[in-house]
Amino acid sequence: MRHPLLDIAEESSIRKTPLNFAVGDTVEVHTRILEGKKERIQIFKGVVIARRGRGTNEMFTVRHIVAGEGVERIFPVNSPKVADVIATRHARVRRAKLYYLRDRVGKATRLRGRRARAGEAETNT
Repeated sequence: MRHPLLDIAEESSIRKTPLNFAVGDTVEVHTRILEGKKERIQIFKGVVIARRGRGTNEMFTVRHIVAGEGVERIFPVNSPKVADVIATRHARVRRAKLYYLRDRVGKATRLRGRRARAGEAETNT
């Protein structure tokens, strides 16, 4: 059981508007990159294969293929470096972790699509 003071301390670090995506969704993660004194947004697009933790420790893993190699990045949900996460495609999956996609190649990595939920818009902005 967590101590109630931990929840109060973490409250200031938690994102005010929650990110709306699930495991299996194809997402665009907009990350803030600092180059000298300028800031720009870089987009990392891929499939969410895992989500873990809670509170300030919550993370999600995104995987995509670049030049035939699988690339995975782990993002903290509540990081100020993550500007936005936009779900471009939703998939119907039957498990919480999609680590089996690491062993698959080509068309075998496709996931069965699902329609957006009733209260869910097509794009999360």
